[in-house]
Amino acid sequence: MPIVTSIKGRIIFNSRGDEGIEVDVISDDKYLGRACSPSGASVGKHEVINFKENSAEKSLQEFNKNLSRFIGIESEDPYSIHEVLKSIDNSENYSNLGGSVAYAISVASLDSASKALEVPLFQLLNNSGNYKFPFPLGNVIGGGSHAGPGTPDIQEFLICPIGARSIVDAIKINLAVHRQVRNILESIDKKFTYGRGDEGAWAPNIDNDKAIEILEKAILDLGYTVGKEVAIGIDFASSSFWNELKQNYEYKRQGLIRTSEEQIEFVNNLISKYKIIYAEDPVHEEDFESMSVITAKNPACIITGDDMLVTNQNRVRQSQEFRACSGAILKINQAGSVFDAINFANECNRNKIKIITSHRSGESVDSHISEIAIATNSKMLKAGIVGGERISKLNQLIRLNEYDLIKGMVEVF
Repeated sequence: MPIVTSIKGRIIFNSRGDEGIEVDVISDDKYLGRACSPSGASVGKHEVINFKENSAEKSLQEFNKNLSRFIGIESEDPYSIHEVLKSIDNSENYSNLGGSVAYAISVASLDSASKALEVPLFQLLNNSGNYKFPFPLGNVIGGGSHAGPGTPDIQEFLICPIGARSIVDAIKINLAVHRQVRNILESIDKKFTYGRGDEGAWAPNIDNDKAIEILEKAILDLGYTVGKEVAIGIDFASSSFWNELKQNYEYKRQGLIRTSEEQIEFVNNLISKYKIIYAEDPVHEEDFESMSVITAKNPACIITGDDMLVTNQNRVRQSQEFRACSGAILKINQAGSVFDAINFANECNRNKIKIITSHRSGESVDSHISEIAIATNSKMLKAGIVGGERISKLNQLIRLNEYDLIKGMVEVF
């Protein structure tokens, strides 16, 4: 069993220029594991706290005061890391230490153990022997909090190459659609600057309706059938335009207001018209009842909770009282440690809720979530399409393709 013999933390910067905590863990005086915490722009109110008192420096100081507590524990055991973390910070949301520290130390420990034991990280977390590749889910047109003024209100217009039968072909399809969307945008806007949002999606000056029309056209232009070879997904990020006081959805960039009932109708119509197979946060994070209505109406679409579930197993249990979600986003840093995230994944699997392991808008070039996706039997890996911090996750899937342990793609949706 590899043992933690050395730890070091530092503050570095992510793809958006925000501060993050990076941790080095050395096992058996030899094997270096490293991980950097990401950060989100669209943040659910039930997520763990990123930094102590909103300060990366204070989180790192607190971590440095307690480094000795991690020395001597087994680096391959997420529970052991979690227990030390909770002995330092017994709050429910990691407010005394910061979820960024919990993320970085727990992932770095597994990275170190993986090298010491010479086995892939996904096998450390799941030794069932039954491994499949998730389908890459990629953001093609961006808006909302991930892009600037003039872009769509809706945060992400996504694609998933559900007809692909190899991970390499799946990645190639996503790249081709991304390029074709650029070609279409060039043809309709001679002043298009190739601007992209936080996750590498095109950030054009168009409204929500035009965005999905362009995405559909790009898929058809390449000779694919929408909903067969390539499917469309949408991350509405509805909490970002929910007005709690007025109890309505304000699409300010498009100049529209929708009631809860109108939002449900809007979502259902989009799913039907464009054969959408993935709809994330179609209503605000506390509206389990409306979410359940959309889920019941659309059994062929993965109605997914992100801000609603925030990688928290108790939120999954609450959602199950309404049968609100058929899909769930897994973001380790929403939960804190890897152990917290695995508990969430187990809760989802018990309730037959499909898991989508996801990046954040502020990312590093770390590729650990690719292996987390495989370990948790995720149906999709939401990792973007272009950009160094995005392609690193996809390239890791290609490397993992060399393991005979992984038997193709997950089953068709």
